[in-house]
Amino acid sequence: MKIASIITNERKTLGVPVEGGMRDIGAHLDDALCDLKYFLSSPLFEKREHLLAQAPLIESGCFRFLPLIEAPTRLFGVGMNYPTPDSKPASPPGPPALFIRLPQAQVGHHEAIIKPAITNALDFEGEMAVIIGKPTFRVSPEKVLDHVAGYSCFMDGSVRDWQHTWFTAGKNWTSSGSFGPWLVTKDEINDWRKLRLFTYLNGRCVQNDVVGNMLRSVEELISYISTFTPLSPGDVIATGSPDGIGKSRTPPLFLQNGDVIEVEIDYIGRLTNVVKESIRGYQ
Repeated sequence: MKIASIITNERKTLGVPVEGGMRDIGAHLDDALCDLKYFLSSPLFEKREHLLAQAPLIESGCFRFLPLIEAPTRLFGVGMNYPTPDSKPASPPGPPALFIRLPQAQVGHHEAIIKPAITNALDFEGEMAVIIGKPTFRVSPEKVLDHVAGYSCFMDGSVRDWQHTWFTAGKNWTSSGSFGPWLVTKDEINDWRKLRLFTYLNGRCVQNDVVGNMLRSVEELISYISTFTPLSPGDVIATGSPDGIGKSRTPPLFLQNGDVIEVEIDYIGRLTNVVKESIRGYQ
């Protein structure tokens, strides 16, 4: 099932995309469960097909997309997790390079990504996001997929000239990235390794790779992270971006006002956003 976080008539709810709009599976839920983070930890998540059967239709144009998980307790990004032309495939990867993205750094599908006026180096990074569905602490790689709720698309917008000693500053400008359009539940993805990821900039394909080429697998990432911190339903791991990012090109290719950036993953969907430049220098 595909489940989106949406807002309609100033009411936040959960929608299942159908022809003509969204089925409002949150219509009969308490307000708290209309936050996907809490819905994932509810017994009702396992009864989602029953909710769908009685969900009213919200017509297209009558709702907006929110970031898939608006305020995850933990949102980890993974750096340098795909081979590049300069990689040495024979070299085993070390521990993953991790960073934190803050909730305000993401917007939803079809919402504007904000390019800070202070920079001309806002980069694109198309990624697959993994959403945790069960409490997860010190779980072996062989068992971690039992703890996954599903997968989504992620655009890890990166302000390159603010990636100083490490990633944090460059990864957390307000509304610099996006997350969505929906979660696809794990039961609909037979093998995440076979999914192909594409990033399009103004219709031009700028990234194209199979997510199974990641240097550190979904299983390894979850097991590693859950060794030092317990993971909760709604926590997110953005698993890294393939070759083709803007800073690696000659000349560099960065996002500009009016650009359309899209991240598409097989069987999941396409996350689409327009870039708008902030009119204030420090926003």
